[in-house]
Amino acid sequence: MTTIRVLLVDDQALLRATFRVLIDSVPDMSVIGEAADGSEAVDRTRAHHPDVVLMDIRMPGVDGLAATATICADPDLADTRVLILTTFENDEHVAQALRAGASGFLGKDVTADVLLAGIRTVAAGDSLLSPLATRALITRFLAAPEPENGLVPPDGLNGLTDREREMMALAAYGKSNTEIADELFLSPLTVRSHIQRAMMKLHARDRAQLVVIAYQSGLVKA
Repeated sequence: MTTIRVLLVDDQALLRATFRVLIDSVPDMSVIGEAADGSEAVDRTRAHHPDVVLMDIRMPGVDGLAATATICADPDLADTRVLILTTFENDEHVAQALRAGASGFLGKDVTADVLLAGIRTVAAGDSLLSPLATRALITRFLAAPEPENGLVPPDGLNGLTDREREMMALAAYGKSNTEIADELFLSPLTVRSHIQRAMMKLHARDRAQLVVIAYQSGLVKA
């Protein structure tokens, strides 16, 4: 069994300790380090190369969004995924987290099972957005994308097949692979394969970035 290596980033020591106990209690995960602010998070991510960084947003000094941007921009950390976990799940934070390159976004009020499932999801290369985060994502960030942050112009999608465009569009509306499969009478594995090929062609870090590209390129509109 492959063990998912997790780095905990939060300025509250008690919360980090709670997360450590939870994560270390399951056989497929292990906490390999902790950080109390964004600067430490970057240093320890570079030192340990975790699979997933569980990142708080609001911290003194360098915050979680700035740390996420630094981590996701580092080519040496291309295999590390960032899962944002915060009590402040508002639309602007969702926008900033996704611009920074985060693969997932959950509120701190999630259950233990949901958190563990979220870590597994982003570790596998999929994106994770809670329903609240997904709504905020569409209504604020993707409804009015900033041109300077555009990832792909409309003609940048020319390399995709019609089926890949269709899958990408449905993913951008927040549909899961299973929901897309049911709608198109396909297997979830087939849907996943099309999504992964689209990600590869567009050099998308993960599904979350693919969704951003779908809106910023005009493939779909909020």
